[in-house]
Parts: sequence; structure tokens; C-alpha cells
Amino acid sequence: MKILDFLVLLGLHSAAAVIHSLKYIFTVSSQVPNFPEFVAVAMVDDVQISHYDSITKKAEPKQDWMNRVTEDDPHYWEGHTAICLGYHQLFKGYIETFKHCFNQTGGVHILQWVVGCDWNDETGEFNGFRQVGYDGEDFLSWDVKTNTWIARKQQAVITKNNWNNDKERLALYKYSITQEFPDLLKKLLKYGKSSLMRTELPSVSLLQKTPSSPVSCFATGFYPDRAEIFWRKDGEELHEDVELGEILPNHDGSFQMNVDLNLSLVTPEDWRRYECVFQLSCVNDDIITKLDKTAIQTNWSKTGFPLGAVVGPVVVLLLLVVGITGYFLWKKNNNGFQPANTSDTL
Repeated sequence: MKILDFLVLLGLHSAAAVIHSLKYIFTVSSQVPNFPEFVAVAMVDDVQISHYDSITKKAEPKQDWMNRVTEDDPHYWEGHTAICLGYHQLFKGYIETFKHCFNQTGGVHILQWVVGCDWNDETGEFNGFRQVGYDGEDFLSWDVKTNTWIARKQQAVITKNNWNNDKERLALYKYSITQEFPDLLKKLLKYGKSSLMRTELPSVSLLQKTPSSPVSCFATGFYPDRAEIFWRKDGEELHEDVELGEILPNHDGSFQMNVDLNLSLVTPEDWRRYECVFQLSCVNDDIITKLDKTAIQTNWSKTGFPLGAVVGPVVVLLLLVVGITGYFLWKKNNNGFQPANTSDTL
């Protein structure tokens, strides 16, 4: 499984379970023009909460409620910045090691390190993870149950053996995942409760590119991302002639998704038998939109959906992908990043 696929899977939540997540994502690059050599981002429930890069050399909150961390630690952001400076050097060393494993001497290369935990607040179960990617592919992963590294490439075997022989570091890994991360996630959820645990219903529209195109049922502005959308006919959910899109982020922290219905075999007389259904977790009532020609929004004189419905989401998605692939997160203490003496617990 590719590192980006891994990140996407981490972000998916079932509509039935209440899953919260804390992720730290680090990225260090070599010879990438016009991009910071080192970037770090922290995310709670897939919402970015902090940012650091090697150009600004300053750790900053990305949510207003993250300023509350100074209530417990007045020097949190200064300490966070100092730790990021140290991690920059640590990961520069790692990327040189990995280049040596592949007999590489130069060129563009990217190392990604993802670490964090998921928490099911219904069952109380925590699941920790730590994974390393190199040039867009899995390189190493850490097994929380056995507390060992697993090589995902033949070139990673030597590194795996070296890291598994460092028992002190492995013990720190175990402690951070099973003790510090769960405590920090709970604390951050408390800080951001009004934002992270809010419920927002979407606006739902019917969109169509041309008279012969599928009709898209487009829901935007909902939160959280534990949602489903589907077409049904005569009260029965359709599985054929439909195409479900991904849940995507909006610029304001809410989400959007769509499902397309192919009308090529639907007669005008049968339109009234179709409806789009949107369901949001923790909300009992469905949002139902009848298939109605007069309700369809279109822009046939141009080349697609209204710009506000399509261009904005595409730009936001691209920014998110860049953010996830280019941002780092590190390890958490009760208030966040650990001081230098625990920098080896990545």
C-alpha cells in the first residue's frame, strides 16, 4: 500500500463508528525547487492544527482553539519550534541513509514519516501507527503489537535490522503510542470540542453538465465527514448506473461529496421515481432531494458545472494533497511535541 493511500485510509471513517484521530506527518525533501526542505503538520480528525516549515522556522497554530495549549504550557509554541528544528536535522540524516540504500547520489527525493493514533470513543479502543515512505512508496512500517519495524522494500532490510536493535528507542515508541498519544488526543479534542464535534448539515443541489450528462447530486458544507449519499428508485438504493465520488474537504473545514446518476436509460416519465438521499452520522433525519428537471443547475453554454461548485473543490483538494505530502507531524507529549530527550521516539 502506497504512503498516500495509507493517509487516505486513515482519514476514512465509517458512518456508524465515532473515530477520532491524531496524526503527525513529516516531510523532508532533497533538491525540490521552490519547496521547503522540511515541513511538518499536525492533524486532529483530519483537521490541520499546526504547521512548521524550514523557511519560516516557526511553529504556528492553524486553528484558533489551538492557542489554548498555552493554558497548560505557556512556552508550548517556542518549544514546538525548537523541536522542529531538531527534527529537520534528524530527517535529513534519514533521507541520506535511504539514498544510500538505493545507491542514489543526487536528484529529487522525498521522505515521509507518519505517526499517530486512532481512538474509538464508543469502545475506548486506541490504535497506534507509524509508517515511513520514500519517493512515494512504502519503505518501513512499525508494528505496535510486536514493537518492531517491518521492511516494505528489500532496500529497507538493513535499516530495519539496525532500528530493531535499538531497544531503548523501541521502548520510547511503545510508550508514546500507548500513553502519550491517547492522552494528547483527548486533550486536543477537549480544546477543540466546539469545532471538531460540531454537526453541520449540507446544502444539496442537482447539477448537470449537458442534457446528456449524468445528474450529480452534490452535497456541500457538512460536518463531520461521516456521511453517505446515494440515489434510490422507488425507495430502493441503486447500485447500477451510479458513480459515487470521494468525500473532499472545503476551505472552511467542512466537507463535500457527490453521487452521479446515469439517465441514459431513464424515461422522463420515470424521473419522479428517483431521489437522492444524504445521511449524516448522529443525525436521524435524511435529506431527500427528488429528481426534478426544474431543480437542476447547469451551465451548458460553458464547459461544465458552475465554477463555484467545481473549481473551488479541486483547488482545495490539491492544497490538501500538497499539505499532507509536504507536512510533518511529530510526536506528542501531554501538550504536544516532546523535548529533545525524546526526539528518538518518532
